[in-house]
Amino acid sequence: MTDRIELKGIEVVARHGVLEHEKQEPQVFRIDLTLYLDLSNPGTSDNLADTVDYGKLAQVAHDLVQGESHDLIESVAQQIAAAVLDEPLVDRVRVTVHKPEAPIPLTFSDVAVTVDRSR
Repeated sequence: MTDRIELKGIEVVARHGVLEHEKQEPQVFRIDLTLYLDLSNPGTSDNLADTVDYGKLAQVAHDLVQGESHDLIESVAQQIAAAVLDEPLVDRVRVTVHKPEAPIPLTFSDVAVTVDRSR
């Protein structure tokens, strides 16, 4: 499937990480979603009912990140992917969780984990 919908940079303030201070002090996470699905029908019909509501899926991802704390962003990404695949029209999803404030004692711009899941 080459058709896709991309959502980039969904920003969430949350508490994820293995270190105790990461569980206490919130930090910024950014989420990218790439949804793979057949867009030929909505491309012709111009009807929201024929595609996915990407605003709704963005909110689902946001709420999952802001919800329960996880030690690993790998777990956060997996949880988001599973929720997106609950949408029947989505054949495949790629989820990237960015943790730009990760506690690494070096200069860096981002740490990210990407999972790619299909039904």
